[in-house]
Amino acid sequence: MTQEQRTALVTGTAGFIGFHTAQRLLQEGWRVVGLDAMTDYYDVTLKERRHSILKQHVGFTAVEDRLEGEGVLMALFAEHRPDVVIHLAAQAGVRYSIDAPRSYVEANLVGTFELLEAARAYPPQHMLLASTSSAYGANTEMPYAEVHKADSQMSFYAATKKANEVMAHSYAHLYHLPTTMFRFFTVYGPWGRPDMALFKFTKAILEGSPIDIYNHGDMSRDFTYIDDLVTGIVNLIAAVPEASEARDEVRTGDSLSPVAPWRVVNIGNGQPVQLMAFVKAIESALGQEAEKNFMDMQPGDVPATWADAQLLEQLTGTIPQTPVEEGVARFVAWYRDYYAV
Repeated sequence: MTQEQRTALVTGTAGFIGFHTAQRLLQEGWRVVGLDAMTDYYDVTLKERRHSILKQHVGFTAVEDRLEGEGVLMALFAEHRPDVVIHLAAQAGVRYSIDAPRSYVEANLVGTFELLEAARAYPPQHMLLASTSSAYGANTEMPYAEVHKADSQMSFYAATKKANEVMAHSYAHLYHLPTTMFRFFTVYGPWGRPDMALFKFTKAILEGSPIDIYNHGDMSRDFTYIDDLVTGIVNLIAAVPEASEARDEVRTGDSLSPVAPWRVVNIGNGQPVQLMAFVKAIESALGQEAEKNFMDMQPGDVPATWADAQLLEQLTGTIPQTPVEEGVARFVAWYRDYYAV
């Protein structure tokens, strides 16, 4: 089967990461079936604009429905028989999970269950499901490695994503579904989410409003540029986890399960950046200084994230490397163009 004939089912294609991932696959000749519920967690117009760009590709099939809807995914799998599934749809946001936890149960837990059931009925060659660096929770051993214990999640969002990892592992074991979970680290770039720091900071600075700096600026993040992330996702498609009986032993640092064709992989830059350095990059790209409102740490947040990207490099040969200054400048250029600022 040639790549041009392959079909990928991508969930969350009107979302930030799903949009970029679907676009890359279409450019590489895939047929993409994109599912998105167009929820109003943030500006639906932004989601509609992303989907309208994808719809310009003849290989794109747009489906607007809720993944947690009973039978929705089962019908999509039955009709399209995807070779690969990339599950990016989720209720996102650490802080929002404190205010609206039920939406996380419905989208992240029930939605992923529906996906796993559909895959059980119509097994794809590879399942790739999004998790989060927040799954590492209170772990203070850095950089975060996939083999580290991750059992102390600090937000309900993180808890649902860790639950997705465990649910997928059980299906991989029981039904021999090759599955890769990837943990994202603070993804940013053009077409990003309005609830993320870069978007909020850029908007506020241009409007002359103060920006909120949590933990009084004493925070760092492993910022990952969107193009680097998508490269990692697409490259991992070919890195199909082998069933336990088909391999000899797990190499050091590999998170491959001893009882299932399942592994978790970090996709991060491997270079944490101080929050104030990130703010400085935004100020530099905008050509104006921000008014800063220093605040205490928010509930459910962590002071630092830092990815060990060695497993990603072993599996794909590449790791994210776009400098924050370059990535931020690209976002600011997109923002000015999109909003005609």
